[in-house]
Amino acid sequence: MAERVDTGRSPTHGKTELAQGSLNVAHIVFMVMATVAPAGGAVAILPLAIGLGVGVGTPGMYVFVMAVMMLFAVGFTRMVPYVRNAGAFFAYIVRGLGRSVGLAGAYIATTAYLALASATGGAMGFFASGSVNKFTGIDLPWWIYTLIGLVVAFILGYFKITLAAGVLGVALVLELIVLLVLDVAIIAKNGLSSLPASSFSPEYVFAPGVVGVGMIFAFSCYQGFEGTAIYAEEARDPERTVPRATYIAMACIGLFFVLTSWAFLASSDGAVAAASESPGTFAFDLSDQFVGSAWTSILEILIVTSCFAGMLAFHNAASRYMFALSRDGFLPRPLRTLHPQFQSPTVAGAVGFVVEALVVICFAVAGLDPLTNLVSALTGFGAVGLMVLITTTSLAVVVFFARQGSFGWAYTVAPGLAMIGFGAITYFALSNFMLITGTDSKVINSLPYLHILTVVIAIAVALHARKARPEVYQNMGWTLVD
Repeated sequence: MAERVDTGRSPTHGKTELAQGSLNVAHIVFMVMATVAPAGGAVAILPLAIGLGVGVGTPGMYVFVMAVMMLFAVGFTRMVPYVRNAGAFFAYIVRGLGRSVGLAGAYIATTAYLALASATGGAMGFFASGSVNKFTGIDLPWWIYTLIGLVVAFILGYFKITLAAGVLGVALVLELIVLLVLDVAIIAKNGLSSLPASSFSPEYVFAPGVVGVGMIFAFSCYQGFEGTAIYAEEARDPERTVPRATYIAMACIGLFFVLTSWAFLASSDGAVAAASESPGTFAFDLSDQFVGSAWTSILEILIVTSCFAGMLAFHNAASRYMFALSRDGFLPRPLRTLHPQFQSPTVAGAVGFVVEALVVICFAVAGLDPLTNLVSALTGFGAVGLMVLITTTSLAVVVFFARQGSFGWAYTVAPGLAMIGFGAITYFALSNFMLITGTDSKVINSLPYLHILTVVIAIAVALHARKARPEVYQNMGWTLVD
């Protein structure tokens, strides 16, 4: 067993600590699953996974990705006693691969979360505009709803973290109830025999030519699971809380999408073709058919709340990364400012809000579509960034424990297998990036190259700090909250 690293105390310890001991297992699970946005995933991503991915093998692909996630969790949770930092994977990479690589990971994570917050905000505005117009006749542009949502997200992020956790928890429970009712209705009407047994056959799960696309869409439904690490600093008894929350969240997300994709396939023999032809309305059509139009109206409303929950969670993640980087001296000092009562990163949250709002306003002024332009572009950019981050973190866990002479299943084997799995998913994401964005725009499909620029900037900043500010450089990512 590896011995705990003696990190010492940060120079800012006692002045820039988030609200320690605020979050229990349920709080973290709610926030992580809300980030995943089950309703949004089931309505927007799952039909694409079925129609464009491995089709009838989609439930099995979700099982495969869940297994890779669990392998990652084995090594990741072993690292919790050594890393209790709001910078999450930033600090993990610093431990394993060094400060320059860790800073690059932190900058990529920050930009990815800001992009994803803007993207989910655009989706929320699109669905809100349509729903409000349908139910009230009021026709307002999408960006108004998006900006209102961003304001509310900023306000919730301003107060103590448990407030946001409570809001996300309520939204999550409602989403799950509505979608599970649809799943049960399909199975009850068509019978258990309608569930295709071939969904878990390797020949369908790993169908040649489309296996990469299937991996991409399955992983997309897990986007945000790393929140268990981000909130470790604010968790009660993190050495037990974070591992439990990680395993519970991953299992719940995986089982939900396995069941829902299997139920969707059981709706008819032509489910794959229907999902391919009309992915945007596929879930709503099933709701109309098996439950009723009133239930579909509820689902339409919950799509809005689901997108808002995702936006809030991504906003909170971005603000905590900026806070952690500022506390360590690699972003402007004001970003480490905390609210005196709520201990929330208020300045970082405000900066995140401004960036997200400016992105939305730029897309609106340019007259670009919120779904085909804003959502597709920034979701693809953010997803690739997180895939690279998680693959690198897997490698960092292996190296960290190998250096300490700790080998075995939990320390090197499981995270090593996870690294291979995530590496494959990242490769397929880059080689099939056009399918993620849903556009042939060269500008949008070139966005992943910005991550390379981010890495170059991060390495330059780290090398400069090593020479000009050696004490700050040595402290990077090592703030440990006791």
